[in-house]
Amino acid sequence: MRTIRFVALPTLAVLLTGASLTALVPVARASAAIGMQSSAGSNDAQIQADLTKSLNKSKWKGVQVAVQNGVVDLTGSVNVYQDKEDADKKAHHTKNVTAVRNEIQVAGPEISDQELQQKIVKGLEYDRVGYGTTAFNAISVNVQNGVVTLGGHAYGPVDAESAVGLVSNLAGVKDVVDEIQVDPVSPMDDRIRVTVARAVYGFPTLQKYAIDPGKPIRISVQNGNVTLYGVVDNQADKDAAGIRANSVPGVFKVTNDLQVVNQPSEKK
Repeated sequence: MRTIRFVALPTLAVLLTGASLTALVPVARASAAIGMQSSAGSNDAQIQADLTKSLNKSKWKGVQVAVQNGVVDLTGSVNVYQDKEDADKKAHHTKNVTAVRNEIQVAGPEISDQELQQKIVKGLEYDRVGYGTTAFNAISVNVQNGVVTLGGHAYGPVDAESAVGLVSNLAGVKDVVDEIQVDPVSPMDDRIRVTVARAVYGFPTLQKYAIDPGKPIRISVQNGNVTLYGVVDNQADKDAAGIRANSVPGVFKVTNDLQVVNQPSEKK
């Protein structure tokens, strides 16, 4: 009978010297990286198909999609900035996508910065009218080469998002920079807002500013500090609004940034 002998082999760690073991580490890492790229690359066709299907709407007819190793490149053009943002979101939410490079250009009509700014200011004046927060939003607008920067203060995140959404859907806007500060949640500030509004609008000569809901005296409050924004007819109305706001219990400070018609704004 033939006898078969089993001989235990030394482990790989014993056979390899320290130098050769060290040399294997980068090789292993490189192999893993190649494996990951290969895995990502194998999904490219499916990503391309899924994202192309998601973007199969007329507003994205000018958008092209390219995928390599899970990285999506979006190029082409859309008519409004919001369509560019929505395409970006769809790309990021597509399965197996590892990164997105959004190079979509916003085409649309060419509008001068001055005209675009006036259009945006007009739209924001009446944004959120009917929700009871219009007088507590003071959002600033700056336009340069079609790029819109929104600043100032918003009563809450919904008000800020509404402003950004409104601007993003306007023709002529190339990009939107959101620098709006959302006021902190505070029961004390909420009480001050309401009380200041009653004090200001309850004054006979200031009641006229409540007639047009898009052009009120705007009241911004952060931690008991009140700032008044908007445009009034004369210096007396500006002074009266400041005095009325200062009379409210709990107010730490009042900054009166109201502008008087046909007078340059004051920087404080």
